[in-house]
Amino acid sequence: MARLSQIFAPKDRVFFDLFEAAAANVHRAAELLDEMLSSYPEHTELAREILLCEQEGDRITYDIIQRLNSTFVTPIDREDILALASGLDDIVDYTEEVADYLGLYKIEAPMEQAQSLARILMAACRQIAEAMPRMRGFGDVSPYTTEIHRLETEGDRVTRGAVASLFDNGIDPMVVIRWKDIFERLEDAIDATELIANVLANIIVKNS
Repeated sequence: MARLSQIFAPKDRVFFDLFEAAAANVHRAAELLDEMLSSYPEHTELAREILLCEQEGDRITYDIIQRLNSTFVTPIDREDILALASGLDDIVDYTEEVADYLGLYKIEAPMEQAQSLARILMAACRQIAEAMPRMRGFGDVSPYTTEIHRLETEGDRVTRGAVASLFDNGIDPMVVIRWKDIFERLEDAIDATELIANVLANIIVKNS
């Protein structure tokens, strides 16, 4: 038997299309960053593709906000739509900043911890992309959100070790500052995936 929330849900489901597009774009940006760092500096041109993802993310976010402003009844709560749109946009923004910093700071070779964090980010973004379609029917997203929480915890651990290593090896202070910025942006991106996991879980609870 269908839930009442599904029976009386608004027919306009375009928000779900937009969120799935945004999640796929976030995953694509994270994949590109992982590829960029794993082969750095051989494929620095990938920074341009990541920038295009960031611009696409901005376009999707704009479309979501415009539709929200012109839609009287939405399929999920307005605050949840805003939280999802903002959180997904943050992930791709932070991802693009990492790629930009690599060039801006003239990084010659990646640190292993940065590569590990990029892999964690990519894995978390994959979970988001796979979970997002389940929101249409308010299906169970707990396997995805649980994995994102695990990845975020792992990201925190790697980041702490990465920052500590900068001060343990007598590295030039300017290099320390540059890599600390990069690590912090990677951590911000991973933290933003956990925010999305929390929002998705709350949406499912509200509509179950």
